[in-house]
This record gives sequence, C-alpha cells and structure tokens, in this order.
Amino acid sequence: MSTRRAIGTALLAVLLVVAGGCGREVREFISAVPTGIEAAPRTGSRDENNTEGKTSGAEAAKEACIYVYVCGEVVSPGVYPLPEGSRAYEAVDAAGGLTEEADREAVNLARILKDGEQVTVPAVREASEGAAPPGKVNINTADAEALTTLSGVGPSRAEDIIAYRQKHGPFAAVEDVMNVTGIGNALYEKIKDDITVG
Repeated sequence: MSTRRAIGTALLAVLLVVAGGCGREVREFISAVPTGIEAAPRTGSRDENNTEGKTSGAEAAKEACIYVYVCGEVVSPGVYPLPEGSRAYEAVDAAGGLTEEADREAVNLARILKDGEQVTVPAVREASEGAAPPGKVNINTADAEALTTLSGVGPSRAEDIIAYRQKHGPFAAVEDVMNVTGIGNALYEKIKDDITVG
C-alpha cells in the first residue's frame, strides 16, 4: 500500500470516529454550510399579475374616445376628441360654444355622435338666404313637416333627410338627396322638381 493511500485510509478512519461521537455537531455544521442556492424573490402572484392586466384593459376602455369635426357658427371650429357616447352639445361646447350668429334650432344638440362625424352649425342669415323659391322645398333647411309635403316622403323619410344633412352637412345638389337611405331613383324622380338646395 502506498504512503498516500495509507494516509487517506487513516483520515477516513478518524472522520468515522469523530462522526460517530459527534454526530449532532457534524449535522449542525453541515446544515450551517450555505448551499449557494437562494429562492428567487416573489414579485407578485399570478392572480395579482392577471388583476393588473384586467385593470389596464378597463382603463383603456374607459379612455376610448371619438373624433368629431365641429364647424360653422362656433367659436373655435376644428377636430375635437370626445368620450364615446357624447352628444352634439358637448362637441359644440368643446369648440367654444355657439356664436351670436348661430341658428340654435338648426342642429339637434341632443344627438349622440359617432367617430368621424361632422357637426355643422349654420348661421341664421344662411337659413333665411336659403329660403326655397315658391312651390319648392329647401332640403337643406326644411323641417320634418315641410319635407313631408313632398310626394312619397313620410315622417320617417323626412327624419332620415334631416339626420343625413346634420351628419354630412348641407346637400350640394338636389340629386345628392339620393344618398339618403331609402331614396332611390323612383322617389327622386317624383320630388326632384319640388326640391331645391337654396
């Protein structure tokens, strides 16, 4: 047996003797030795992370908005962001309110707005200048009662015409009335000689 092997055997024997007599001390020593492995710090449970995600989604929905172009007789015409579900009067308020020349009855201020819509507030003088010639109905200024005097135009269709011009602005030509849902060539032929755009 070599000298190195003999020394190793002797050391092993000593360790066994010590371990046998001092088992408790050896175990305490071993348990005190750091393993080098540490638990990763807890940054939040899965439920907490999910809750944060839900909160972010709710906030995003809460902040959803539409963009509306407000023009005509308002203090500061322009494009304004508004919360979804806003009404026309809120768009007018965002544009600084109505001017003294505004025709306050020409726009339905209680109407709920949609994204990309245009709110045009005409002037009182425009309404008077746009008065229809005798025997004709001005589709840009006529109210529902006047529109229903046209052949084939009932209360529902009259409201469609008013809603269209409030959303898209005045009709540029009489044939543009066919852009209104429900007004096709047949109805247009009936009313074209009785309407004007001013």
